[in-house]
Amino acid sequence: MTTMSPQHSVPINTIQITEKAAGKVKQFAAEKGMAKFGLKVAVKGGGCSGLTYVLEIVDGPEADDKLIEHHGVEVYVPKKAFVFLAGTVLDFSDGLNGKGFEFANPNAAKTCGCGTSFSV
Repeated sequence: MTTMSPQHSVPINTIQITEKAAGKVKQFAAEKGMAKFGLKVAVKGGGCSGLTYVLEIVDGPEADDKLIEHHGVEVYVPKKAFVFLAGTVLDFSDGLNGKGFEFANPNAAKTCGCGTSFSV
């Protein structure tokens, strides 16, 4: 049985990347000339709220990464970071109020105005 997050329709045992975000990852990988690639999604200590999101286009997963695939993009999440990211939706915005990747993380108890820092 998979439990659903109350804020999203994403199972809490995974993360999701939207079609728009997947398209941007593919575009950035093509610009770098990468034929084989995936998106590493992780967290690290720092930022104004305690934890900061890390996004990196890489050529493959590391041994301890959880592999998730959405819209033709492999997403790699380190096991240590997965507890902070489970249930998250990664989207891409190119609107007037800002451009870039956006995280909708149901685990974030507090977020910063910059959108890249959070605490649990």
